[in-house]
Amino acid sequence: MKQLIKILGLLWRPIQANGAFFVFMFALGWLCTQTEVRLHLKGAHPYELSAEELFFDLYLLCTLLTLLPRSLRMGLRLLLAVVLYAVAAIDMFCYERFESTLTPTMVMLFLETNGREASEFLSSYVGWEVLSMKTGRVLFIALCHLVWSVLSAWWKRRKTMGPRLAKPVVEGTKALLGVAAACGLIWSAMLVVPNKMAMIRLMTKTTLGEVEHELTTKDCATLYLPIHRMAFSLYANSLASQQISQMKTATGRVVVDSCDFRSPQIVLIIGESYNKHRSQLYGYRRPTTPRQLKRASDTTLVAYTDVVAPWNLTSFVFKHLFSLHAVGDPGEWCDMPMFPQLFRRAGYHVTFLTNQFLPKVGEEVYDFSGGFFLNHPVLSDSLFDTRNRQLYRYDDGLLRAYDKMIREHKYEHQLTIFHLMGQHVDYRGRFPQRTRRKFSPEDYNRQDLTAERQQINADYDNATLYNDSIVDEIIRRFEHDNAIVIYVPDHGEECFNDGQPWYGRMHSATIDRRLAREEFEIPFWIWASEEYRRTHPYGWEAIKYYRHRPYMTDLLPHTLLFLGGIHTKDYRPEYDVLSTKYNAGRQRLLKNSVDYNQLKRETR
Repeated sequence: MKQLIKILGLLWRPIQANGAFFVFMFALGWLCTQTEVRLHLKGAHPYELSAEELFFDLYLLCTLLTLLPRSLRMGLRLLLAVVLYAVAAIDMFCYERFESTLTPTMVMLFLETNGREASEFLSSYVGWEVLSMKTGRVLFIALCHLVWSVLSAWWKRRKTMGPRLAKPVVEGTKALLGVAAACGLIWSAMLVVPNKMAMIRLMTKTTLGEVEHELTTKDCATLYLPIHRMAFSLYANSLASQQISQMKTATGRVVVDSCDFRSPQIVLIIGESYNKHRSQLYGYRRPTTPRQLKRASDTTLVAYTDVVAPWNLTSFVFKHLFSLHAVGDPGEWCDMPMFPQLFRRAGYHVTFLTNQFLPKVGEEVYDFSGGFFLNHPVLSDSLFDTRNRQLYRYDDGLLRAYDKMIREHKYEHQLTIFHLMGQHVDYRGRFPQRTRRKFSPEDYNRQDLTAERQQINADYDNATLYNDSIVDEIIRRFEHDNAIVIYVPDHGEECFNDGQPWYGRMHSATIDRRLAREEFEIPFWIWASEEYRRTHPYGWEAIKYYRHRPYMTDLLPHTLLFLGGIHTKDYRPEYDVLSTKYNAGRQRLLKNSVDYNQLKRETR
């Protein structure tokens, strides 16, 4: 019996030997989990397993500390406390100042900050008022921990000792506490092990794309503590760094043999979350694209009929949209050059205007994954001659940015890339509510939807109509040039079509014909100015003739090289939809797994 009591008492040992550390770290973690709730998410609430997972994590950590020699344990415990308090204070400060906890982009910006910039940041944002903020609560817990540790050490050094309890009472109490600790550990383990397994999956991915895809699954990890978010941010940056190195190597291999500047002005408009079947241009019964439809009617705009995106994630699409690497090719997307690099090397002036991929502290990992290679200082300089440095509430801000650039200088041979926010969720934020709202819930006979979802449905069409005005304004800026304009969105979007009750994208769902129709089929069109059509009669005829060819947008760089008249070993005519050598029978692998062509054949 005595032996059993002693063994049970050992279960209490991890907490007993690290009592202050356990209590104060629990208080710190609890403060962060209950305070740092996603402000911009409606109905957001603290992580429901905060207490259980905190107990589980701290008990295991204290168990490991207990196995160490006392002197080493004390030193490591001090180091852990300093790191955890520091990371929590930074995380809480970012939450209060920027409405976002630690993200990979924040860490990236920090790693790129020099001493002068860091000093300016501290002087601008950090002052005594921090003590009155929620960040001050973190510092208060740290101060209490420090005071307790000092007083505890002083008390232990005193010669006189107080009365002691009888040994059987002490051992019995430890045994009871040990049983309670063991029960708590078993109970918490049953609840939190799925999240721990998800964390392991997340932190063992080998590419940033795999990380991002893991985060789209229903059972993705909840990084509920600041230290978890810091570790993930560092990990994401390390994965990005590996691909940056591969891209730098690919950049060094860029060779352009010659260029005849076949198209002096090439404009690429990249849209966002565009459901092809909500476009009037493709047969939708509501007037969502009247300007595009008019240009198609006067034969200056050619709409392609069988085009899909390779992924339903922006970042994945962007990597394949910019890289000459095609889905199914050996190696990775970062092993091949980016098409803007070839255009620059050929003599084109390359301008990039984005309303999404500029680094900002609160951006999600998806934007970090999609934009890290575009925003890396060295790679950005190799990709673009000029680019905007500001994001705008609406896409018309990019028009103003372009107009300002043109006033400064317009180049004879230019590739201009517009990256719009388009119909990105939240749709109501993609168009001016007061002046550009046309559709309302009353225009739809959708009794199956709640009032809120009926409004979302209408706002998607309003966003599509506003997008129509933006792309038309872009075209207007090139009507008097020898110019060609290509429009392609990154992917499709669910929006209550076919009587379905959902919107957005279903990342974890199996790709069937219906999902492919909504999330992968996209609009794709080419417009050409009068001068372009006159000076390129055969090219314009080819653009019209091949509009029904099956196409996937991972091949777009090769078509752009052809349009630019750029001759390089990296150009592959079988990937160019305008080439007589184009491989129309190529598999179109959605998410690199399901052949879209096969899906179409199965549903005929």
